[in-house]
Amino acid sequence: METLYKGKFLNMVCAGRWEYCERVNNTAAAMIFACTAEGKVLLVEEYRPPIAAQSICFPAGLIGDIEPEDGVVAAGRELLEETGYEASAMRYLFTGPSSPGLTSEVISFYLADGLVRKTNGGGVEGENITVHEVPLSDIDAWLTEQMAAGKSIDPRVYTGLYFLKQHA
Repeated sequence: METLYKGKFLNMVCAGRWEYCERVNNTAAAMIFACTAEGKVLLVEEYRPPIAAQSICFPAGLIGDIEPEDGVVAAGRELLEETGYEASAMRYLFTGPSSPGLTSEVISFYLADGLVRKTNGGGVEGENITVHEVPLSDIDAWLTEQMAAGKSIDPRVYTGLYFLKQHA
């Protein structure tokens, strides 16, 4: 493998004919599928420079980017930081590549249960996250409205909705 570019957070590498990005300090992330007892899906919105648009997604973040931590611990931390909710239980679902032709990053998916609001959320310093609490019964229409407004919907939202509807 040849390093084409070294950055602070990402390296661009070449392996044979494949050029791709790898994270400098870790390659793992967690995404949390969460729905309150009242049936409200927790989604987050944040501006993403690579696509020059607001993006709507489930709460997610890197595992062990600050200090070593277990995936379930990172999932709980990210859920609280981004949405302000704490889960009494976090169930691991599966792990898969985030974009296998572009990056070495893998994402572990978790289903949060027993949610209790602790803060307003919004992320940590430097993040400007908007929290959306959308009734599961209205989620399809709401997502359509958001797309019509020019916002990008992360395709993994639909994966999370599958699991939340199975869990409901």
